[in-house]
Amino acid sequence: MSDGAKDTPPPPADDAPETASGAESSGDGGGEKEGAASGPPKDGPETVPSWKAMLRGLGPRGLGLKIGAPVLALLISLGITMILLRITGADPVSSIKSMIDYGTTENSIVDILNRATRYYLSAVAVAIGFRMALLNIGVDGQYRLAAFLAAALGGAVTLPAPLGQMLVIVAAMVVGGLWAAIAGVLKVTRGVSEVLSTIMLNAIATGLIAYLLNDKRLADVRPGSNNVATPQIPESGRVGGLNGFLSSIGIDLPGDVYGLLPLAIVVGIVFWVVINHTRFGFDLKVSGLSSSAAQASGVNARRMIVYTMVASGVVAGLIGMPELLGASYEYSLNFPAGLGFTGITVALLGRNHPAGIALAALLFAFLDQTSDVLQEVDVPKEIVGVMQGVVVLTVVIVYELVRRWEIRLQQRAVAAELATGHDLAREAAGSAS
Repeated sequence: MSDGAKDTPPPPADDAPETASGAESSGDGGGEKEGAASGPPKDGPETVPSWKAMLRGLGPRGLGLKIGAPVLALLISLGITMILLRITGADPVSSIKSMIDYGTTENSIVDILNRATRYYLSAVAVAIGFRMALLNIGVDGQYRLAAFLAAALGGAVTLPAPLGQMLVIVAAMVVGGLWAAIAGVLKVTRGVSEVLSTIMLNAIATGLIAYLLNDKRLADVRPGSNNVATPQIPESGRVGGLNGFLSSIGIDLPGDVYGLLPLAIVVGIVFWVVINHTRFGFDLKVSGLSSSAAQASGVNARRMIVYTMVASGVVAGLIGMPELLGASYEYSLNFPAGLGFTGITVALLGRNHPAGIALAALLFAFLDQTSDVLQEVDVPKEIVGVMQGVVVLTVVIVYELVRRWEIRLQQRAVAAELATGHDLAREAAGSAS
């Protein structure tokens, strides 16, 4: 037998487990040499651990599976939801029809767009960390503290437009980035898990806001009520709605659509370009995939952790801006809260892709908006929270199952190719002798 036959590696087993080493060998640029013999081809699905695949939004590669997997997941979640509605004693068909009818009214469309704008920004902030397998649970505290301090600054300083709007937005981005940087620095210098540190920072942010949102410090008591709020942002610092533009293209809506909706779209585009078409995006993904692969590529993984947390916090600072500059013009006890945690579920549902996140944000906004109408058909509005959880779990499970099935198919194809090459080597050795 010739040396070529001896050096031919045996075919991999069909049930080869998904391991971290497989991730290093087939990642986005790290360790290609090591993965050339044992890993899947570069254009195939990555054999990474399931939790990393979920955070990084990995899923099917084929176009048919990309479309079929979410459709199948939504159909399954719809079936489960209808069963749950039946268990509560409601008519599933009439309940869902009521939600659709109410959610497609003009007033509801405005509210859905505005809710989805906030959800989208929150999910993108979370997704930036997810792409590096960082769990930034502190988005909620980052955006609330950023919105509060930016509102206090905007109410205290009067500048002509657009300097007034830019001052508030930049201030919010800076505060969000600095607050998130604390968790990144703690992780790389003291080994503190970003999950624990960001949860603690949420609590600290809540305490700071409670301390400063006081009529003796940065807020005023509104006459005739118990509400406490920062001074209102002047007219020159506000952002008008998009209704004028929408009317010019033949879309007339009764309520004000956030004027910063285009900002959310720009954030999504920048996120996609940076992650997929820049060196920073490559370094971010490689660092999250494997620190050793990052080191081999000349990337400082510790520095990338801090950079990624800062970038996530900067986007988190934008979450409250559409509401602050487009509706409330002040930070008060009634300012929307909990958006950071909603962003986590929206990012998972959208697979950390800007387009997927947009659809997920619209779906969650639709469900939230139509929850009130369920009471008219004797269904508890809390069932909407159950619906959202069912949708997320179903999509995550279906995507993971389809991803594993696609990996299994590719492993079999690789095994067949290697086996064929082995036979050809044997034949060549036989003819040479």
